[in-house]
Amino acid sequence: MKAALAERSADVRATWPPLPRRTRSRRTALTIRTPLSRRAATALTVGSLAVPFACWVVLSATGAVPATFLPAPGAVLSAGWEMARSGELAVDAWTTTRRVLEGFGLAVLVSVPLGILMGTFHAGQAAFEPVIGLLRYLPASAFIPLLIIWLGLGEPSKIAILFIGTVFFNTLMTADVVRGVPRALIDVSYTLGARRGEVLRKVVVPHALPGIIDAVRVNAAAAWNFVVVAELVNSTAGLGYRIVRAQRFLQTDKIFAVLVVIGVIGVTIDVALRLVRARVGRWAA
Repeated sequence: MKAALAERSADVRATWPPLPRRTRSRRTALTIRTPLSRRAATALTVGSLAVPFACWVVLSATGAVPATFLPAPGAVLSAGWEMARSGELAVDAWTTTRRVLEGFGLAVLVSVPLGILMGTFHAGQAAFEPVIGLLRYLPASAFIPLLIIWLGLGEPSKIAILFIGTVFFNTLMTADVVRGVPRALIDVSYTLGARRGEVLRKVVVPHALPGIIDAVRVNAAAAWNFVVVAELVNSTAGLGYRIVRAQRFLQTDKIFAVLVVIGVIGVTIDVALRLVRARVGRWAA
């Protein structure tokens, strides 16, 4: 009986069509995780900047979009140079940068230790994650009326908006990074005689530090988004204030110039954090 079944199965398999042969695909730039040559990476980087700029030039030169809505690059450069020559651009840039450094810096000082506590100890996670998970869904702009009542119209309310807008997300992202420290490293450290404080200082924090810096990089961009909202509160200087003032008079060339300045400052901060990450976490991928 078994022999008959085996023979019948062999006959059925013989009638099956052969499996298609797959040729090995050629590795291209779109192959997953394929490294790029320096020339290709440079070309893509230049293209990512040149293509939008070329579209901007064409749209403004052809008049497809009125200059009131899309000023020409030359007009933006001229407006930026005029603000820089008068000194107001430097004052506004420093005022906004100082607010970001103070508000987001305070958020980092609070969120990083709290995130390490939540990511390292289950008790810390149970105690803080529920309330932080709730507060992170509350928009920072909704706190503006309360902050004006509590702190007035001065600088403290603006710093507080930046703090509230970034501290909760940076805490949770830091905690996720710390929870990613391999358990095997911690167990080996205890086996070799390390104490709890030594494991935290010499294993957990160094391993998580590159990821913590990446979290700071991401939330630094969010801080620049919130600073424009913060500068709507009775400001007399700042890049966000300058944008709102230019909007009242339909000075879109000044608005674009200020946006370019914000982008340059943001990229500078991001590159600086990348260099710090590369220096303190050379072993990280």
